[in-house]
Amino acid sequence: MFLSTDPSFFFLLSDSYRRLLGKALVPEGMSVSGSAAWLYEAAPFGILAHNTAEDPIFVYGNKRAQAIFGYDWNELTALPSRLSAEAPERSERQAFLDQVTGNGFVTGYRGVRVARSGARFWIERATVWQLTDSAGNYRGQAAMIPEVKFIRDNG
Repeated sequence: MFLSTDPSFFFLLSDSYRRLLGKALVPEGMSVSGSAAWLYEAAPFGILAHNTAEDPIFVYGNKRAQAIFGYDWNELTALPSRLSAEAPERSERQAFLDQVTGNGFVTGYRGVRVARSGARFWIERATVWQLTDSAGNYRGQAAMIPEVKFIRDNG
């Protein structure tokens, strides 16, 4: 089963978010499978998650994140997450991810990212959090991207 609608992966995303931020990631009142489907198919914000590899790979990207970055599921889930930022932005991105590691989460993040097409854009008001299972095992990091602003070239 793809992680896109896998209930146990959804639980990891949403439970980590709730424990760290004290609020729900999805609207209340849906079943776990309904919530997983809503987050993947209909959420108005992008959600990305990467694994714990030395060079982390995206393991999840909902439909909104796929549209923002211009990758389909198979392409996105083969992409090292560092490639979502241009080379000059990668050290800034890594410093930010280190801050997430230290604090468990960071809200209000703003940074430049790059789509598959090469188009550059700002992610605005992003929340990034540690994915930890109920036993406290680190499983990766996730990001919720509520807003993007594409950067127009002046040339």
